[in-house]
Amino acid sequence: MYRVLFVSSEVQPFMKTGGLADVSASLPHALAELGHDVRILMPGYADALDRAPEAAPVAGWNDPLAGPPTRLLASHLPDSPVPVWLLDAPGFSNRPGNPYLTVEGRAHTDNAARFDRLARVATAIAGGFAGLDWQPDVVHCNDWQTGLVPVHLLLHRVPAATVFTIHNLGYQGLFPMATRAELNLPPWLWHPEALEFYDHVSFMKGGLVFADRLTTVSPTYAEEIRTPAHGWGLEGLLERRAPDLAGILNGIDQHAWDPATDPHLPARYAPADLGGKAEVKAALQRELGLAENPETPLLGFISRLADQKGVDLLLGAMNELLAADVQLAVLGSGETAYEDALGRLAAHYPDRVAAWIGFDEGLAHRIEAGADLFLMPSRFEPCGLNQLYSLRYGTVPVVRAVGGLADSVVDASPDHLAAGEATGVTFQGETPAALADAVQRALALYADPETWRRLQRTGMACDFTWQRSAQVYVDQYEAARDRRTRL
Repeated sequence: MYRVLFVSSEVQPFMKTGGLADVSASLPHALAELGHDVRILMPGYADALDRAPEAAPVAGWNDPLAGPPTRLLASHLPDSPVPVWLLDAPGFSNRPGNPYLTVEGRAHTDNAARFDRLARVATAIAGGFAGLDWQPDVVHCNDWQTGLVPVHLLLHRVPAATVFTIHNLGYQGLFPMATRAELNLPPWLWHPEALEFYDHVSFMKGGLVFADRLTTVSPTYAEEIRTPAHGWGLEGLLERRAPDLAGILNGIDQHAWDPATDPHLPARYAPADLGGKAEVKAALQRELGLAENPETPLLGFISRLADQKGVDLLLGAMNELLAADVQLAVLGSGETAYEDALGRLAAHYPDRVAAWIGFDEGLAHRIEAGADLFLMPSRFEPCGLNQLYSLRYGTVPVVRAVGGLADSVVDASPDHLAAGEATGVTFQGETPAALADAVQRALALYADPETWRRLQRTGMACDFTWQRSAQVYVDQYEAARDRRTRL
């Protein structure tokens, strides 16, 4: 049994901007079910504290940092005994909204100081100088916001082993070179073999250089990030650390995402009886103001509206696809240009395109369940969760074959269909035409009800539970501990 401090900048349902929040809730729960003692540490954002009104001060907490006083508040994951510690500190608890960006979409100017503070608190807990009666064997860090945790553990000679998970290498936590001195980090860290990255301080490099083990969220992405095309300038470092790097496909919470029991749906269904899915589709069409027609293929798209997600490919393909008599349901927010373009598309086709700008958890479930096809034309996708939700809900994913999308969706080629292995449609190109061709191929399958039902049921039978992936993380904890004992 391992004692694990799981450090993350967002955890569902306390704070969510993307898939990191889902993973940071479901993986610790799965680890606890395997018998490990897991505690989650996250920032106590204003919105997070509002969602945890029962949170109480942690007994014995001794603020280890100079400056404005902090509190450590204890809550827990919903329907789970896993404790969640919320760091109630200035810069977090007095600031509602997006955890990283202002309302104008610019990074908060104190992001480096805020997440350095989170790292120092994690170090104090792991080192036993925060007044708590618990210390971890392993500190599991996630993305750039926790990149300084392994650095501070090293500086304070804390013996806990470290695992650092890359959820998206495209977000590196880069700050001006003066940040090193402002955070009172020693000068030797300003070096290309440490935190320096092209005259910036890289929080991501803190994890990549100093953690005992590295993981990322799919086997294909673990290979891709070691290439110039997807390494964001860090491919050389990642190639050197390849022996310590593992790609582990994310799982999903199959209790929260289950069409047979989902409380967000107006009807339930299962692989043996998909009748309820048609009811969900009709209700979704009504909810979004789309023409209620059971025969019209409904395409779903839920995403951050960013270049990474291929939103421009979607927009570029829609004229051709709308000519094929389809509907589109979009849920997401992000770059203003994409929000505006989708809004114009919906205004032009009010009964065929719906664009909900923002995020709504219940609507996300209803789109996953009510859509016939789910589109993910990502330029890169470390793992992706929506294609896993889609498979679970009998909604056939159409995905670009990158990262975790390539690892989790089996293309409906004639051979795969004949073998009963096909679960979706994949494509290679990075163009609107490539996406449109893939959707047209999926629509041809949709026109054959028997083939379509077989495709749906094969996807719904896939096992993407966390239990299997969680055990692989335990193996990484063991490897990290072994490496730590050899140092």
